Amino acid sequence: MDDISGNNPLGNDVSDLNADMLHAVMELVSDGIWDWNANTGFVYRNPGWYEMLGYPRHSLENNVFTWENVIHPDDYPGVMVIFDDYINQRAPHYQSEYRCRKKDGSYLWIEDRGYVIARNPDGSVGRMVGVHRDIHSRKHSIEQLQKRNQSLEALVAERTRELSRVNQQLQLQLDENRILAEQDALTHIANRYRLEKVLLEECERAERFRLPLTLVAMDIDDFKLINDRHGHGVGDETLLRVVEGLNACMRNDDLPARWGGDEFMAVLPGTTLDAAKQAAEHIRQHIAQLPTLHDVCVTLSLGVAQRHRGESAAALMRRADQALYRAKAAGKNRVSE
Repeated sequence: MDDISGNNPLGNDVSDLNADMLHAVMELVSDGIWDWNANTGFVYRNPGWYEMLGYPRHSLENNVFTWENVIHPDDYPGVMVIFDDYINQRAPHYQSEYRCRKKDGSYLWIEDRGYVIARNPDGSVGRMVGVHRDIHSRKHSIEQLQKRNQSLEALVAERTRELSRVNQQLQLQLDENRILAEQDALTHIANRYRLEKVLLEECERAERFRLPLTLVAMDIDDFKLINDRHGHGVGDETLLRVVEGLNACMRNDDLPARWGGDEFMAVLPGTTLDAAKQAAEHIRQHIAQLPTLHDVCVTLSLGVAQRHRGESAAALMRRADQALYRAKAAGKNRVSE
């Protein structure tokens, strides 16, 4: 409440009010009323003040030290700042919430309001009255609400972390599924699906920027004979050996892929027919020079085709496949265009 000592023409009359009469009125009020005569140091506290804190009536010293001693140590500095600002006229009113120690040692939240009703000629406080009001239930409710909010926030945070973990796991699964969908199960190079997808993209890119693009079709010579004589286990080992050799001959931008069975293709972006034929010959020689596996000598037949302007991916694949058949017809283990 505001300091009324300076703007109330009856201020002196109020300060001179018979203390016994004023205190008699205070005895009837249930709230904790206090009356501080700063000039004498005497502090009157009504029965409601004592009952609020669990003390017998008028059982404590009637001075400001009693007030200071019941304030919670953690709250004391802040209360004093607010109190000093008010009595020194740096703040328009005095109101503070803090904890007071009860007789049983526990602490009670109270709201303390007060105002100066008289000042001395030098401006210092002459007399000040105020009220302590029990706000413990309200504070307790607020604390419980804050704890519930914190618990809810913690729960939300945990659920958010859990959802993030689930999303990461789902993303990893999606990535893995995407890889599996575009990867040959045995050789782990690109499968037919990815080959068609990449070839289509490269055809569009070659058309857009007028770049050369070459496709190499490859087939393991006499692979059926290898399976028939040595079994599918050796056949699988042969496929893996060929893929290992293919990977060793590929550039970073090239894509080797298993077309199906013992047939492979390689997409060579930015590569002319002559350069692709050289690359295909290098692949043929590299495979032919691999150490024998179970007395099996492995060779490749290769067909090379460079994309024509406006040619579709399917048409390019047909021409590369036709070139491969020409290599087979010419005696195998060779490159044809």
